This record gives sequence, structure tokens and C-alpha cells, in this order.
Amino acid sequence: GIQESAERGVVAGYPVVDFKVECYDGSYHDVDSNEMSFKMAGILAFRTVAPNARPVLLEPLADLEVWAPEDVLGDVMGDLSARRGHILGTALDGRLTKVQAVLPESELYRYTTTLYSITHGRGTFRHSFHGYVEAPPDVAARVAEEHKEEQGQ
Repeated sequence: GIQESAERGVVAGYPVVDFKVECYDGSYHDVDSNEMSFKMAGILAFRTVAPNARPVLLEPLADLEVWAPEDVLGDVMGDLSARRGHILGTALDGRLTKVQAVLPESELYRYTTTLYSITHGRGTFRHSFHGYVEAPPDVAARVAEEHKEEQGQ
């Protein structure tokens, strides 16, 4: 029951990860105890305790490398900052400048089109998974609200 509840999540329907459960007491009765009873007890216990653990929503981050001409570098870096990106550094790479950054995966939506527009087709990028970080409160609230709307609540 606890595992099923954790998979359904507490915050916006996303699974709960990195938690520990300890059972301090319990009993078994040949007539009244069955698998469903223990499963329901786990579900109810999880629903009661999980909100008190102050769960947070985690947001996936991406490592990003962008190659762009120097004449549009300011616009590229400004766009990355507007997407909640953190610029790690820049370096010349042939005729282009390489920008290294970390930003939320969700902010990469339509980045190909934006980069094409900013660089007039002269820029390129690649990204890879970086890790997770706690989502900012406004992002977590928006995701939770969208989940409620999807559930019809």
C-alpha cells in the first residue's frame, strides 16, 4: 500500500522518492488479517504522514552547450538567463563561441526555433541530463494547479 501511494505521489501526482518507512507496531489475526487489510493500512498511513514530511517537487536540469556567432552572443546569453539558465562559461570554438549553461529541462521547449531565430540559422546546441533540483515555489504551484485541473478538482 505504501509503495502504491508513493507511486501516485503527494505533489501533483509525481512519485515520491528517497523516503524511508519504519513500522513500529502491528499485529496479525488469522480471521481478520489479509493482504488487502495491510495494503489499506499502508495507504492510509502514507496519506496521513506524507504531507507532514514537507514533500517538494523536483525539476530535471539539463547541461547545455550552445555554439553561436559572437555578434549574437549577448542575445543568446540573455535568452538562456530568461529561461532560468545559469551560464557556466564561454569559450572560442573555431569561428563560433561556445556557451555552457545549466537550465531546467522544461525551459528547452521550442529552444531550437528560438536559437534559429536569434542566430539567423547560424547557431546550434546539444543538451544532456544534469540532475534534479527542487523546483521554485511558483513552478511547483503551477504544476500542482495544472494537475488539479487535469483531475477535475
